[in-house]
Amino acid sequence: MVRPKKHLGQHFLTDPSIAGRIVDALHVPSGDTVLEIGPGTGILTGTLLEKDIRLLPVEIDPESVIFLKQKWPALESRIIEEDFLQMNINAHVDGNFHIIGNFPYNISSQIFFRVLDYRQQVPTVVCMIQKEVAMRIASPPGSKEYGILSVLLQAFYDIEYLFTVKPGSFFPPPRVTSGVIRLTRNNTRSLPCNEKLFFKVVKSTFNQRRKMISNSIKSILLNLDSDCKLLQKRPEQLGVPEFIELTNWLESQQTAEL
Repeated sequence: MVRPKKHLGQHFLTDPSIAGRIVDALHVPSGDTVLEIGPGTGILTGTLLEKDIRLLPVEIDPESVIFLKQKWPALESRIIEEDFLQMNINAHVDGNFHIIGNFPYNISSQIFFRVLDYRQQVPTVVCMIQKEVAMRIASPPGSKEYGILSVLLQAFYDIEYLFTVKPGSFFPPPRVTSGVIRLTRNNTRSLPCNEKLFFKVVKSTFNQRRKMISNSIKSILLNLDSDCKLLQKRPEQLGVPEFIELTNWLESQQTAEL
């Protein structure tokens, strides 16, 4: 079997002990469906196959697909040869599904936004990503790392930074350090505000994070003549509850068409 080449910014994990720790961090009931994103050379796949789960590897790279089919012929009918960012997940999964993977660095943020799209069906995510991104997602309000994904993911998930993985555990070694995080769905089925507006407020304010909120939401709020205290803060100072409060306040004001 020929090892797949690096693709889509992927660096293949080669350390089986790290792979074991990642898989062990995925606590799912027997029989549940697990999507493995970008299995590559299958170092996580082999350990996942030992679990009592319905494993569906999602792999877009033809070389990796051939490699996986040769190594585990029984997987052939379960490998989804599609782009996770574009695929219709519900065409392959009926109900809830968990996600695991060594996410390609250059599309990890896009994967998380996709997770948010399916948040009502995704109870758990365990993944390895660039440490900087992992820290950003797990960071609390007030830190310089805190940003759009921090707020949006923390609104619906409990985030745990599990451990760090050094470049020597990959082939080829990346120039950055990696981090493993776990997302566990919280009890918030829906936010007590207009969720579409909530997402827009978070993105609009952090896209101009150095400005006070009163200056970064002019595209949303037409009339800024207000004494709302939240408008005098910067976005990194607001936690999820404050963004919900801001969203509800904005909706009560005159707003631009969404």
